[in-house]
Amino acid sequence: MNSVAPTAVAFGWYWVLWVGFPMLVFSSMGNWRYAYQAHRKYDGGLRRNASDILDERYASGEIDREQYHLLKGDIAA
Repeated sequence: MNSVAPTAVAFGWYWVLWVGFPMLVFSSMGNWRYAYQAHRKYDGGLRRNASDILDERYASGEIDREQYHLLKGDIAA
């Protein structure tokens, strides 16, 4: 018959709770932070809506006043 104290057996696996669980939590947080930054980096930054793009095209002279007002009405509709 094996005579091992119950506390010795329980203490043998306590390191999983005191060391392993915090490591799991911190590594998950690090993974979330990395994924969040990667998505922000490659997502293209701020997204522009159609009205902003139209305003830029009109300001740069790509479209004239008639086209601008026609397209602005289409966007608003």
